Amino acid sequence: MTSGAATPTDPRLLAGWRRRESFVVLQTRFGSGHNFLALWNAWRQDPERSARLHVIAIEPSPPTREALAQAHRASLLAALAQELAQAWPPLTPNLHRLSLDAGRVQLLLAIGEAIRCLPEIVAEVDGFDIDPSRLTPEPWPPRLFKALGRLAAPDATLVARSAARALRDGLSAAGFVVHSEGSAGEITLATFAPKFKPKRPPARAVGRVAAERHALIVGAGLAGCASAWALAEQGWSSTVFDSLPGVAEAASGNPAGLFHGIFNRQDGVHARFNRAAASEAQRAVRIAIDEHGVAGQLAGVLRLEGGHSVEAMRAQIEALGLPADFVQALSAGEVRNVSGLALDGPAWFYPGGGWVDPAGLAASFIRRAGAMTRFQGGTRIASLRRAGEQWQLLDAHGQVLAQAAVVVLANALDAQRLLVAAHWPLHRVRGQTTLLPAAGLPLPRVPITGAGYLMPALPGEMAMCGATSQRDDPDVAVRDQDHRDNIARLLRLTGSVPHVDPATLQGRVGWRCVADDRLPVIGAVPDEEALRRPGLRLDQARFVPRSPGLFVFSGLASRGITWAALGAQTLASLVSGAPCPLEASLFDAVDAARFDSRAARRG
Repeated sequence: MTSGAATPTDPRLLAGWRRRESFVVLQTRFGSGHNFLALWNAWRQDPERSARLHVIAIEPSPPTREALAQAHRASLLAALAQELAQAWPPLTPNLHRLSLDAGRVQLLLAIGEAIRCLPEIVAEVDGFDIDPSRLTPEPWPPRLFKALGRLAAPDATLVARSAARALRDGLSAAGFVVHSEGSAGEITLATFAPKFKPKRPPARAVGRVAAERHALIVGAGLAGCASAWALAEQGWSSTVFDSLPGVAEAASGNPAGLFHGIFNRQDGVHARFNRAAASEAQRAVRIAIDEHGVAGQLAGVLRLEGGHSVEAMRAQIEALGLPADFVQALSAGEVRNVSGLALDGPAWFYPGGGWVDPAGLAASFIRRAGAMTRFQGGTRIASLRRAGEQWQLLDAHGQVLAQAAVVVLANALDAQRLLVAAHWPLHRVRGQTTLLPAAGLPLPRVPITGAGYLMPALPGEMAMCGATSQRDDPDVAVRDQDHRDNIARLLRLTGSVPHVDPATLQGRVGWRCVADDRLPVIGAVPDEEALRRPGLRLDQARFVPRSPGLFVFSGLASRGITWAALGAQTLASLVSGAPCPLEASLFDAVDAARFDSRAARRG
């Protein structure tokens, strides 16, 4: 980890942000944050600055929150440093999006070596601030320069603190025109001007599709409300439609829901996506609780483990290098201390997890969007129609309710009805929760999950456990048998159950929208007509042709609280052209076109 005073950002790079809607800078060094803070401060001081500043910073060994705060304790930029430290995430090995300066400045922190991180970044970079010593040891491989060229926006400026011949030749080969060197031969200045314009895959070239930055969002659950907030952070206004009169009255209507990350030894896409999503969810839930008075708790979540010893669990965490503020392996005694219940066996503890009222969280997203969004309830969208460059939302009589160049379908399975030809393997999974009187019932201090879940005491002196899972079950009635099943789960989870008559219990039935691969469906909608053209490359989702201006955010399953914020920010990056908060490999894993590419590979 590097430290020390900031190196002034070259003014030729900063000149590019003037009078722009947004400006994206990539720094190959973060260290203790001095350069980032200097850049942020320079942006704040420039009256002609861009409306938004995005900074992508690559750092293999970033400081802890405590070290970051200590490094800037006597700084002239102490106020900015304090805001940065407060937003600092658990240092898990993935991308981290930090929203600063009321959302006007966003830092995308990539933890790792540049040679590994650059191919995973999805962005159009306007200015590169390159420290060649932080790239790789010389000789620099050609793929390093190709990665810089792939990220460069047209006419992007690059400033590098070296004039090495190999650096200049590598940049030239990647499409940069090298203009000059510093007087001491220490600076290389270059502009991205390739002889042949690189063609971006359809999934990477959908941003900035409309001159008018306004989107129509269909669905006012967690997905739709989070999308309104995420778009507002990127300077987009929206109108949110729902067939029900209020916000989050369908699948998001349970009195409480829990959220946490996931750990497994393989560290596959599910674990990695949930890890990144849980960090974003933690920030959203904290704001909902602290600023908007939403019922909830951020004291962690226990996930009981029945198959491994605590020693084996700790060895697995260490092997993946995951920090204790993301996940811990607790012994049986520690589990009892954290939960307050007489539980046996070890558990995974996610300190950043917790529970929240889902409808309250959805309303919090709308409040954060503020004047940038408008909600229109009691409005059923009967069909969707393309008219020139616009998408039109129609009522049952074929009358146009609204039109815009951008539409976001955040209405779960109902998105299939509006798209007609789409063939995502999404399913309706029925779930019933059970409400129990809290009086006399031993309840945990934090949510417990495993074979079912049990919440701490909820407002109204109620306890909640559950939940059932029945695929394609249309029954809307609360069933006594499902209460019995939930009580049986509670027995397996805690070893004790209340003596109650299931017929006297309250509960709620809701439906989860679940994809076959148990990941959300996010992104630009595939162009079904274009898919029939011969000769297209469809083996990877990013190459599938897209319907311009039409997006989807669906398939949140039982993880809507965990996935909503990160999924919405991913969607907003596609609409606006902002840097994507997901690594390219994770973006591909949740891409709405992944099922088309899988079908193409099967032949």
